[in-house]
Amino acid sequence: MSVFDIFAKLEREQAQKESAAAGMPIEWLVVGLGNPGPKYENTRHNAGFRALDAYCGHSGQRIERLKFKALTGEGQFGGHRVLFLKPQTFMNLSGEAVRDAAAFYKVPPERIVVLFDDISLEVGRLRVRAKGSAGGQNGVKSIIYHLQSDQFPRVKIGIGGKPHPDYDLADWVLSKFQGEDLQKIDEAAQRAWQAAEEIIRNGAAAAAQRFNGTQ
Repeated sequence: MSVFDIFAKLEREQAQKESAAAGMPIEWLVVGLGNPGPKYENTRHNAGFRALDAYCGHSGQRIERLKFKALTGEGQFGGHRVLFLKPQTFMNLSGEAVRDAAAFYKVPPERIVVLFDDISLEVGRLRVRAKGSAGGQNGVKSIIYHLQSDQFPRVKIGIGGKPHPDYDLADWVLSKFQGEDLQKIDEAAQRAWQAAEEIIRNGAAAAAQRFNGTQ
C-alpha cells in the first residue's frame, strides 16, 4: 500500500466517523466553483466560492476541512444534511473532488447542486437549471466528465461578458470585480446560496421561478 493509499484510507475512515457522529447521512452536495488561493480572491471566476462564503457569513457554517481534494463542511441546509465543497484542484479539475465525494457518500447527480460563474449573464443575474451542458464553463465540463452525467441542478451567477471581442477570455474571468459590479456580485452571492437552498427544499423548477433573472 502506497503512502497515498494510506492517506486515502485515513480520510475515508475520518469521514465515516464524522457522519456517524452527526447522526445523519449526507444527502446532498452543494459545490461552489472557483480557484484556490489569495491570487484569485474577488475574481469573476470565483463566483461559486463567493456564494458559499456569503452563506458562511450569514449562518456561521464553516467550510475549511480538506477532504476529497476540496475544502468541506457538513451542515443542515434546505432541511437536509449536506456536504459543502470548494474544490481546491483549480477550476479545470473541479470534477475530481465532486466525483470522490459523491462516490463516498453515494449521492447521485440529481442531488448535487453546483454554483458557478456565467459570462452570458449580466453581472449579478442568476439562472437556475435542473440539468444541461457545460456551456463552455470548464469546471462544469470537468464535473460532467467525472460524473458521466449532466443531470445535476446548478445556479449560474452572472459575471458579465468581455468588454470587447478582442479581450482575452481568460484575462476577463480572472479579473477582479470593482465599483458597481462589486456591489452587484455581493448581492448575487447572497441570492445564489438562497437559490441553492430552494433547489434542495422545493426543487429546481421552484427555484428557477423565484430566482431566474433577479438582480
